[in-house]
Amino acid sequence: MVRGASLRGLPELVDSLGGDGAELFTRFRIPLAALASDDAVIPTSAAGRILETAAAALGCHDLGLRLAGQQNATVLGPLALAIENSPTFGDALDTANRFLFVHSPALTVSQIPDPAGRPGVVGLLYRGTEEPLPPQVVDLGLGLFHRIIVLLHGGPYGLRSVHLPHPPLAPVTAYTTFFGTDVRFDHPDAVLRVPGGLATTAVPGGNQVLRDIAVDYITSHFPAPGRALAGRVHLLLTQALGSSPIEVGAIARLLRTHPRTLQRRLAAEGTTFEAILDDVRRATAARLITQTDLPFVQVTAMVGLTEQSALSRAARRWFGVTPRQLRATGDVPSR
Repeated sequence: MVRGASLRGLPELVDSLGGDGAELFTRFRIPLAALASDDAVIPTSAAGRILETAAAALGCHDLGLRLAGQQNATVLGPLALAIENSPTFGDALDTANRFLFVHSPALTVSQIPDPAGRPGVVGLLYRGTEEPLPPQVVDLGLGLFHRIIVLLHGGPYGLRSVHLPHPPLAPVTAYTTFFGTDVRFDHPDAVLRVPGGLATTAVPGGNQVLRDIAVDYITSHFPAPGRALAGRVHLLLTQALGSSPIEVGAIARLLRTHPRTLQRRLAAEGTTFEAILDDVRRATAARLITQTDLPFVQVTAMVGLTEQSALSRAARRWFGVTPRQLRATGDVPSR
């Protein structure tokens, strides 16, 4: 899965190129609301297919680069705040490496020795965690990686060259213009070759207090992969609530297991799928009711319920009051 925000700006870009962005997303069953949401996730495979399909249909073979040029760190959600307020670029990379699973468990970034073997140069690697990424996804991801560094640095940061693991999809000048340096193709990995001293360079305007708040939020709300299964189910349900079908079978498929196996393993941890879903709905409802002015019919949909009366019954069970009373007091009782 990947955050829907990763495709933020694509419908408008498709429209500007003579296509129909809304129709494209409808065809791939990706709700446009997922792009604006800070919580919605979409299948990684669907994100790749929609980029590849749009690029081919529009004859715009540098689509990934164009989209990267319109985005910034905000598409990373809460991770952006932690990255932007890191004391150094090395700390920012470490933070991205540690928490990129919040954006997508299918992606990773890290520092590696320079693939060209040049002294004083290191590589910043972008790759998939399991399968090779589609070329347009590589261009978008590495392009955004580069753009975030430029924005944090306040301008050029000494990029030496770029390696890409595929042939040029567009004229080479499209790549060299975007990255501002030499771009080499058909290499083993997607890499930004940068000065070794970049890691110790201070991030302008970094605020340690804000970074600590962001890291605390991430660690408390997004269990790392490999932790207890209940935590992983909780994370997937939190991300999918209101944007994807909430069924044990759907979550089991994301975890690559059988629904019965998932239920057995959750039982061994002393919980059930239904109990975790109820907890996620309760927390989401409490936040939406007390911290927003959204109509209750919209809150109902965003917590995955079908009727407003169901929200009212659930609120009485969770909080002992109606949604309207809870909004009036703002007082969420402890469990």
